[in-house]
Amino acid sequence: MIVVHLRYTAKLLLTCSLLLLFTISGLGQTYNPFNQRDDQYRLLGLKRAKQAYEVAQSEWERQQTLFQQEHITQRELDAARNIFTDAEVNYQQSLLAVLFEEQYITITEAVKYQDPDGSRRVRLTIANTSGGTAEFRKLLNVDDQLFRSLQPDVISNVYVSILNEDNAIISQPYEAKIDDLRHGEPRQIDFSLLQDLDEVTVFMVFANGAQRQMKIFLQKDASANRVLVQSEQFSQEVELGESASFDLTLELYSGISNTFSLEVVNLPQSIDRFFKAPIGDARLSQLKFTESSRTKHATLEVSLPDRPTGDVIMDQAIPFFALVLPRDKKEQLGSVTDRNWTEDELRDLDVGFVRLEILPRGKGKILVRSPQLYHSIQPGGTVDMSVDILNEGSNRLDNIEVRADIPLNWDKTILPLSIATLGINEETRVSLAFTPPEDITPGKYEVRLRTSATSNSQPITGLDKTVTIEVRAETNVFVTIVIILLVIGLVGGIVVFGIRLSRR
Repeated sequence: MIVVHLRYTAKLLLTCSLLLLFTISGLGQTYNPFNQRDDQYRLLGLKRAKQAYEVAQSEWERQQTLFQQEHITQRELDAARNIFTDAEVNYQQSLLAVLFEEQYITITEAVKYQDPDGSRRVRLTIANTSGGTAEFRKLLNVDDQLFRSLQPDVISNVYVSILNEDNAIISQPYEAKIDDLRHGEPRQIDFSLLQDLDEVTVFMVFANGAQRQMKIFLQKDASANRVLVQSEQFSQEVELGESASFDLTLELYSGISNTFSLEVVNLPQSIDRFFKAPIGDARLSQLKFTESSRTKHATLEVSLPDRPTGDVIMDQAIPFFALVLPRDKKEQLGSVTDRNWTEDELRDLDVGFVRLEILPRGKGKILVRSPQLYHSIQPGGTVDMSVDILNEGSNRLDNIEVRADIPLNWDKTILPLSIATLGINEETRVSLAFTPPEDITPGKYEVRLRTSATSNSQPITGLDKTVTIEVRAETNVFVTIVIILLVIGLVGGIVVFGIRLSRR
């Protein structure tokens, strides 16, 4: 808006100056007045301003000669100089308006690559593609010195930043500045990405406040010939006998290969492993990238044995690497699982890899065994029993306790009350005694046995056991004897009667 305002002002001054020049020179020359379309067709306005400038320059030189010959006064000479100055300023403003209108910046290359430390970076190549250089000089026959003083082939103060879809800046530095961007001399700017994206918006502000933004798809560094591998769950704790899943993101950085093999190295042979597709159970051994799909996903399944081994030690981390090898390098190296690799060796191979880690964790498991869970007693009796506590898990049990939920007013005795520790496959015995109250009603009663412990700082509980206790009714001994004697007498009488009946 400032340039347009100055343009109108300059046109007005030029019109007044030409009228004054016509008066001073006394010549019958005719000058084209200011045309309102000059602002719409700036190149034609520039031609008009150049013509007026050349006329004013010629008249200024003529007036200088007349002044030296004392044909005109100092006032007339000053008026001629003012007219020339106004025409010169108007011409320069018209030239700048055309140059600013034609200034154009483009992005010739945007390459996304990975630093050795794993960070994502973008390398932008920015070029000044303005068309107002040799073409303007040839078209307008512009004075070289004046043209160079305006520097039409230079765009000053170019500010560049990278935005996401929400127009938030995701580049570091947030904004990069190029002081002078010359035509034919592209400049490179290197950014660190704060958000890992493949599609970004490049926002630019330059020259007199002009803005431009371009939404672009980032190129991959084709010279790398490898796949970048990432995993968010790079370190996991897994119980023995269980499996861990590592989600892998594979991003192609290659202009040579598009088929890659998947391998795992430095993992003990007692640990099963395989790659599979993220959806479904299809197992993978190779991946193929296409032009439309340069980022793929895979899952690495790792299964631990049920018991510790010489290679799988409890609470000791096992680091390993997932590799993505180009087909030609796979054929060159052969089997890569026959040896252990260091991170430096893999980096020297220039292949895609990610360091993963699995930490075997055990978990104790309580098994309660008892030879008898049904007992029958007389009133006033006591149930004496025992249970065996077995750790059939994959880690030590600590602070094992056996608790009994008994009926109201019953007494219990548990020895020992607590077991400090119980190793894998170790067993110990706990003695229990349950005594009902003296006035208990005959019948069946239940006692629930509950077991608890800790393993690797986690609470562990065993399956509850139910003990059934029958309290029998108390019998009268005298009545029992009388009944027995009556039964014996009855049987004896029947026998005697039968003998006598047979003798008759």
